[in-house]
Amino acid sequence: MLAAMGSLAAALWAVLSPLTLLLGTVAFLLFSDFFKRRRPKNYPPGPWGLPFFGNFFHVDFEKSHLDIQLFVKKYGNLFSLELGNISAVLITGLPLIKEALIHMDQNFGSRPVTPIRERIFKKNGLIMSNGQVWKEQRRFTLTALRNFGLGKKSLEERIQEEAHHLTEAIKEENGQPFDPHFKINNAVSNIICSITFGRRFEYQDGQFQELLKLLDEVIRLEASKTCQLYNIFPWIMKLLPGPHQTLFSHWEKLKLFVSHMIEKHRRDWNPAETRDFIDAYLKEMSKHTDNPTSSFHEENLICSALDLFFAGTETTSTTLRWALLYMALYPEIQEKVQAEIDGVIGHGQQPSTAVRESMPYTNAVIHEVQRMGNIVPLNVPREVTVDSTFAGYHLPKESGHALENSWPDLSCLFSSLPLCKNLPSGPQTMRS
Repeated sequence: MLAAMGSLAAALWAVLSPLTLLLGTVAFLLFSDFFKRRRPKNYPPGPWGLPFFGNFFHVDFEKSHLDIQLFVKKYGNLFSLELGNISAVLITGLPLIKEALIHMDQNFGSRPVTPIRERIFKKNGLIMSNGQVWKEQRRFTLTALRNFGLGKKSLEERIQEEAHHLTEAIKEENGQPFDPHFKINNAVSNIICSITFGRRFEYQDGQFQELLKLLDEVIRLEASKTCQLYNIFPWIMKLLPGPHQTLFSHWEKLKLFVSHMIEKHRRDWNPAETRDFIDAYLKEMSKHTDNPTSSFHEENLICSALDLFFAGTETTSTTLRWALLYMALYPEIQEKVQAEIDGVIGHGQQPSTAVRESMPYTNAVIHEVQRMGNIVPLNVPREVTVDSTFAGYHLPKESGHALENSWPDLSCLFSSLPLCKNLPSGPQTMRS
């Protein structure tokens, strides 16, 4: 019997050469991918993609808003993309964005966790968590931030103090050209650091400057094609060298910095005296020591602190750099702003929210900078949580992820689960 089976196997091998087997395997994989990618009935239209990669090579991830704009012109207000094994639907038009986020918010409430985010944060933190974990962490964080001055006079005073440090650092340049990037980053991050870590960092602090550079670098790296490839083929990419490995290394250094800050807090922690966010979180953790399912643990503290550090630094500092650029490009507007500041606040005085109503032109310019300087072309993704009918199309449950954003003079975009807003390809004009 065994001899007969061996003879049969030898005969089959003689007929099926290695080349034939290879071609058969490739054909099988192609057919499997084709059937896997078949669009559901009444699914939004979109460009045809390559096997396995989908529309991955149709999008420049560092300038994705420009490619999206072309797709909008071709496919209309609602279209789909396949980015590897991720399905995305982009919806343009503010009315549709409101429909998705306000009237159908329960259908688009979750965050999809990409392989890169899974590797770095798992499902911890504030930005990428879901369900009960997200509710608990969000509720606690909002309460803690309010307790430490968010929306109160005390936070305004911290901002005024830091603004003074920033202007002094700029004066040290003696009117010579310099790059304000990391001085601004340092100033902005000090506000959130004072709440999260209970301290600010000097602009000459070499270690903190290195951390700010790491934060800047991870943003750039995550937009690279290599890191996006990790989301498609994580089981292969994790074995290969490249920018994605640098990305993971940078995030580990950032997490280690927060871990050291937590350890310093533990050494002199007094439950009766809550100095900052970390102290408040340690106190909350102590309430759940006997609950193994609690979301209040050190890994969540590290990820939540990083989320606050990231969101509280990059967004505001980038907006301020846009403001400096527009003031340089539009000196006539800069002169009007300066004249209003001099007339209302005067020289040597700190601005405050109390004088906002007395400075309508400056207030309008700030809003115009935010209108023009869209700092996040594709925002944090969302996910379809239930089968949904949207704008006449069928969006199946968990079929992709979504991003939401805004841009001047153009429709918003909601990307598949997702939202994003359309960005212009040409230069915009600041309205005076």
